[in-house]
Amino acid sequence: MSRLEEPTLKVLVVDDEPLACDFAKGLVEELSCVRSVSTCSDGVEAIRAIQKMAPDLVLLDVRMPEVDGFDVIKAVGPDAMPHVIFVTGYEEYSLRAFDVHAVDYVLKPCDPKRLRGAVERAARQIAAEHGSALSERLASLLSELEDSGSGHDEYAQRLTVRDGERFRFVELQDIDWLEASGNYVRLHRGSDDLRVRSTLKGLLLRLDPSRFVRIHRSAVVNLGRVKEVQPWFGGDCLVILNNGEQLRVSRTYREGLLALTH
Repeated sequence: MSRLEEPTLKVLVVDDEPLACDFAKGLVEELSCVRSVSTCSDGVEAIRAIQKMAPDLVLLDVRMPEVDGFDVIKAVGPDAMPHVIFVTGYEEYSLRAFDVHAVDYVLKPCDPKRLRGAVERAARQIAAEHGSALSERLASLLSELEDSGSGHDEYAQRLTVRDGERFRFVELQDIDWLEASGNYVRLHRGSDDLRVRSTLKGLLLRLDPSRFVRIHRSAVVNLGRVKEVQPWFGGDCLVILNNGEQLRVSRTYREGLLALTH
């Protein structure tokens, strides 16, 4: 028996559609390189399962409600993420992005031959490559999809925030304002100061523009947390938040803010 045929892989199938999940599980279980297959029906469950059982391979549905496949990777961290095969119905652009970053994918509805081939190819890659190579590809893919706005179809309602070894889910309606900070975005929520690994430009594409508006090159405010707007020096103005905090609005973004607050 060859190394590939040895039943070595622990596989996790993540899909919010029960029929699709069972279908993939049944196909993967038939492969001689697979030792065991577990399933999850949503992103939150998937994050916990990955951290607890440390699978070798994850078949990850991209489009799931609330916590999607990309949120799962962000919460776990690209450096700690097992090998991934994305299961997706994505449009042409995103498929090109997967190809560019050498991340495997299977289109929905899954073709049995394609799915089996992807798992067997993953088994060979897992045996041959170091984890750092995969983590770099996943991080690059997430960055490109965020900057292009292709990672999400609808505006986000909450964000997944890494907190040491844990993950937290932060409701966007509770965020006062967001601030660019190098490769991160700081989320200001009352006395909390949380960080998300993203660019402000990329994160803005996921936010509802009727609720979140840019007031400065490095700042975005939640209009639901704004108490009033006051004139300031040099054509700038100040945003006064409900908690009393004051944020400067540059002239470049003043008109856009005033149009939404009047």
